[in-house]
Amino acid sequence: MSTVTAQGEAPVGESSIGDGPRLTYLVKRLEMAERARLEEVLQAYGVTLHQYTALSLLERRDGLSSAQLARRHFVSPQAMSQLISSLERDGLIRRTPDVAHRKVLRATLTDHGRNTLGSCHAAVDDLEQQMLADFTHDQEQEFRAALQRSLQGLAKSP
Repeated sequence: MSTVTAQGEAPVGESSIGDGPRLTYLVKRLEMAERARLEEVLQAYGVTLHQYTALSLLERRDGLSSAQLARRHFVSPQAMSQLISSLERDGLIRRTPDVAHRKVLRATLTDHGRNTLGSCHAAVDDLEQQMLADFTHDQEQEFRAALQRSLQGLAKSP
């Protein structure tokens, strides 16, 4: 059971509504640990986490503009412009003018980009397996479902 201070508040990191650490604290620690490990495994392929995310977005929807990628990646257009430039410089994507709007450049994965992304996916799969190594199959499915329900709960208007 969590301890309560003289002011009736749970210490930082502990929940006032249940036993143990706050869920938000655990989720943040998991996100930070996962992010650090992702950066680590992706570095072996010369790719940052932001680049991996952008490449993954292009894998699902090839031909996005820099502005579209920025919106889907939740970064500023300026930050995406720098990211796109580095991906193009490294030969992971190519940009071509849109047929209808010549000023709009559409980004597509190159063969090198697809190969690199495939290697990155395999490394991320290994990392996820490591993260879930102590879970049974049913626990993994429950965990996924709980995370999805949590996301849905936060998406609802207050």
